[in-house]
Amino acid sequence: MHYKGEIETPIGQMTAIVNDDGTLVRLEFKNDIRAQAYRKSPQDIVQNDDAVAHVAAQIAAYFRREIRAFDLSLAPTGSAFLQEAWSHLAKVPYGTTTTYSELARRLDKPTTARAIGRANAINPISIIVPCHRVIGVTGGLTGYGGGLERKAALLRLEGEIADWATQEIDRLLQPSLRM
Repeated sequence: MHYKGEIETPIGQMTAIVNDDGTLVRLEFKNDIRAQAYRKSPQDIVQNDDAVAHVAAQIAAYFRREIRAFDLSLAPTGSAFLQEAWSHLAKVPYGTTTTYSELARRLDKPTTARAIGRANAINPISIIVPCHRVIGVTGGLTGYGGGLERKAALLRLEGEIADWATQEIDRLLQPSLRM
């Protein structure tokens, strides 16, 4: 059995799915169509916001800047390569960024930057497995399933927006997403 609940955040509603023991299997923004297209939902999902309350509490603490790391059991579904890519992605520290090519080097697979990009695009556990911390090799914002506005807002929240990028980000951000 899996349980689904909605989580309100300052940058939009998210859906969390946990299994019977509360392990998080998915966390994504409601309008993340690109990522949702790649994932098959468990067949046995029951709406239960209480079942995801522990996830919601940590997400709320993250947005209040009370925590920088999450203490949740995770079980994203994917191939061995995807699991390895997400594992390395999860190690990118709060307030820092990396590139697809750097993640490929960390995996000791330097020619897989594009595959790392795809893994990033279909990451089933947004924010907690911090795909928003991956930027272009030149330092620019790159794609993000939740939208570049959200990516910029998350990087700004974590203090990783460089001064040179402020104008670009302000242009991208809707007034309601500015943090």
